[in-house]
Amino acid sequence: MLFTELKLKRKLMQGIKESGYINLTPIQEKAIPYILNNKDVLACAQTGTGKTAAFAIPIMESLLDASQESGIKALIITPTRELAMQIRDNFRMYGKYTNLKTSVVVGGANMKSQIRVLKEGVDILVATPGRLLDLMNQKVVKTHNIKTVVLDEADTMLDMGFIKDIEKIISKIPSERQTLLFSATMPSEIRKLGEKLLKNHINIQIDAVSSPAPLIDQSLYYVDKKNKFNLLLEIFKKQEVKSALIFTRTKIGADKLARLFNSYKIPNEVIHGGKEQRKRTSALKRFKTGKTNILIATDVAAHGIDISGLSHVINYDLPDQAEVYIHRIGRTGRAGEKGTAISFCDNSQIKNLKAIEALLKEKIKLETNHEYHLDLNVKSKHKHYKNPVKKSYNKKRTKKNYYKR
Repeated sequence: MLFTELKLKRKLMQGIKESGYINLTPIQEKAIPYILNNKDVLACAQTGTGKTAAFAIPIMESLLDASQESGIKALIITPTRELAMQIRDNFRMYGKYTNLKTSVVVGGANMKSQIRVLKEGVDILVATPGRLLDLMNQKVVKTHNIKTVVLDEADTMLDMGFIKDIEKIISKIPSERQTLLFSATMPSEIRKLGEKLLKNHINIQIDAVSSPAPLIDQSLYYVDKKNKFNLLLEIFKKQEVKSALIFTRTKIGADKLARLFNSYKIPNEVIHGGKEQRKRTSALKRFKTGKTNILIATDVAAHGIDISGLSHVINYDLPDQAEVYIHRIGRTGRAGEKGTAISFCDNSQIKNLKAIEALLKEKIKLETNHEYHLDLNVKSKHKHYKNPVKKSYNKKRTKKNYYKR
């Protein structure tokens, strides 16, 4: 189905066209007509399937039809700061030729400036739960004109412990409203939340993606935990790494990896939940603009972030959930470009690897031609272990010796 078939307002359609949208994705094709008809929707679709446009476009179309009363008319609640800002940017991109004002309130940012923007007038507000609740308690966020509420990435908000905050927020919003709940997975807790908040809703289920894009070259390396960084340096020397998004399991792991890169004078950026918003935003901006070509991130911090032209995704630590592997590596190999996905696996993550390969229904190509290959049948310490921090190196060497731009 084409976007032109939706018969949207000309000003909105112009922004959609300039955004490069032609065909609707499955979630957009199923959800948009119901949302335009003011139905409550409980939708399950993976990240990267076009969910933001699935709710943003019909919301904007409806607001263009509505009377121009002041105040917030649509509220989008999302788990992370980066995702909130990305959603705001998408609304602004689609509504470029409309007079609808979209803003964002997130924790870790200057509250005074957010209050000032809210007082100047906002039609569509994108927010993270904690900051939104703070501003509601201060009577800064006026809820009486809100017609539509979106809970985006509801399962992630559940994992992050935000559900109680969500319930408090919803209790302050008029009961006569449209409620949309979007989630990548549908655990029982999310279904219960949907039953509690939605009225006569429509259920939409888009089948989970179980295979990555065909242009992504996947490879697997068995390596001892203590040799992961040495292997990473070896890969950077051998391959042309234009840009790499490196996933670690924890914030501590991300910071430790950054220190190892710094010890080799290799520029890198780090984003995770422990970083100030200002630092996370500037780090992401430097990576997206190519000022640095290595970004280390945890899954929560990188959730929903779209990075164009990414050449490599590296799973320094395998994810605990197999579906997350698909989300991670799907950030490369987009728009017809080739991408590379590299995964490290040590003895402690064999179970994770088996779950991933079961989801893929195939084995990931194993690379054994490297100095740090680990025989998983040998439980003793890997004989090639070298401490990457204490390892001596010639200070005259440049980073070009370790990776190619």
